Amino acid sequence: MQDIRGIVFDKDGTLFDFHRTWAAFNARLIADLAGGDIERAAALAEALGFDLEEPRFLPDSPMIAGTIEVVIEAVARILPELDEALVVRQVRDGSHAITPVEAVPLVPLLDGLIHRGLVLGVATNDSEAPARAHLASLGVLDRFAFVAGYDSGHGAKPAPGMLDAFCRATGLAPAACAMIGDSAHDLVSGRAAGMVTVGVLTGIAEEAELAPLADVVLADIGALPGWLADRGREAPRRA
Repeated sequence: MQDIRGIVFDKDGTLFDFHRTWAAFNARLIADLAGGDIERAAALAEALGFDLEEPRFLPDSPMIAGTIEVVIEAVARILPELDEALVVRQVRDGSHAITPVEAVPLVPLLDGLIHRGLVLGVATNDSEAPARAHLASLGVLDRFAFVAGYDSGHGAKPAPGMLDAFCRATGLAPAACAMIGDSAHDLVSGRAAGMVTVGVLTGIAEEAELAPLADVVLADIGALPGWLADRGREAPRRA
């Protein structure tokens, strides 16, 4: 069993608690786009896989692992009269301004992983600029040697392009890296890249959905140090 030397994190639902970070933003977005029309708001909520009463994302929401284009397409089906550029700007400006909610306290976790000699990266289907802004807002951007979004030139998950780019940037072999994520997209991407795959339950997907694609499913990223320690004890001793 090869030692893990690099870890690539998904962002939303993995580093950040998905519901607590995005639910309020999405509720406001739907209300703004609907312009106070209850029927339009309900139709938008259905298209975006969102429960307005909770408020909470539904398991089939395109916002969970999709790019902004997927979200815009869903909005356009309901409100084709809206100017697409305006909607894109509204989503991007609003997402830049959110305050992400950590899935677990990130500074001690990330510093502990770095202290173990691990190289860290982020691969998200969000745009790179807001991803960097969100990480910077929590004071952890400098912990990552690599940050990529779907618009960074490597493609979007579930394709492995961002993970391949992480390996090129760090010089690490894929088999020495782990992809950590809360969605099937994350884990399919990790497997396609040849990485160890780790599912976490701080997004929308349940364990039964992630388990077939993951080498292990953890409650959250706070369990990573223990998993790494157990993995190290299971590894065969070198001669």
